[in-house]
Amino acid sequence: MPSEDQGKRGTRVTIVDVARHAGVSVAAASKVLRNAYGTSDSMHHRVRESMRELGYRPHRAARGMRGSTFTVGLMLPDIENPFFAVLTAGLMQVLEPAGYELLIGPAGVTVESQKRVLDGFVDYQMDGAVLVVPRAADPQLEEDASEIPTVLIGRHSDSSRLDSVASDDADGARQVVEYLTRLGHRSIAMVSNRKLVVDEHLPESVRLEGFLAAMTAAGLSRNLRVIDGRWSLEGGRESARSLLELHPRPTAVFAGADVTAFGIMSELGDRQVSVPESMSVVGYDNSPMSALGLVSLTTVDQAGFEMGRVAAQLLLSRIAGRNKSSHQLIVPTFLARSTTAVA
Repeated sequence: MPSEDQGKRGTRVTIVDVARHAGVSVAAASKVLRNAYGTSDSMHHRVRESMRELGYRPHRAARGMRGSTFTVGLMLPDIENPFFAVLTAGLMQVLEPAGYELLIGPAGVTVESQKRVLDGFVDYQMDGAVLVVPRAADPQLEEDASEIPTVLIGRHSDSSRLDSVASDDADGARQVVEYLTRLGHRSIAMVSNRKLVVDEHLPESVRLEGFLAAMTAAGLSRNLRVIDGRWSLEGGRESARSLLELHPRPTAVFAGADVTAFGIMSELGDRQVSVPESMSVVGYDNSPMSALGLVSLTTVDQAGFEMGRVAAQLLLSRIAGRNKSSHQLIVPTFLARSTTAVA
């Protein structure tokens, strides 16, 4: 809350007030505000605490004139997938204490629609952008990153001009296949998300390749089925209908994403096909709903909260001037729950 004296004056709290309250120079307080190099952890904490106590809010117009708005744009392919809420929470844990506001731009799944959202981030002079599973190729993303500090989440980029954070999707798919085969499953399907135009750097491509490699390693290449569905609730329902038309019917399905698994289980339930007795279902994400007792979805935890945290840290260091690229791969963890059973 603002101090009593400031409340009486009715004036806006300034960076000078913050510096005086924290016992540091105005230049040091400004560095903390901009998340720039050259301040100690103790000074950073002291200045941030003074900002909080005084109710300091940097003037956005002034920030824009100085070339900083302290806003970050988050581009999401959709707002249906509950996993994205986990990513967002991880981002906020890092960005909020640093004084940044996170503005979300639902962008769809086409290169064109995502480009429009990113252009909007640039037009509004945001300080940085986090792009979740962008569909554009690396050369286009590199061009975009030349206009605004950018971090990719989910895309397996190896560009020397981009930063990325992703799950080790191939290893996650391998863990799924190995678990299902230990349960005795031999006929296993996967929902691929191939209805969208994809390239080798996207998570659906990497998960599919991991699935195919693991099935081949298990000697089951003739027993696999790939459903060209979409990773969404409705895509899951459509995929379930396709699964039920296969002969012989697979005894297990790797949905590729939790949201798809929810759709599959909904459709199977409507058709009186029991899970896991008649068909085992595995997701990927460990979204919040997956752990609910009524769902208890077997899934792969790709540490979404940590992915968000790491992405935010990379973005802040980019904003502060780092030029060397960084590509972080998060190790996933398989979580066996109630939607899988012995074949």
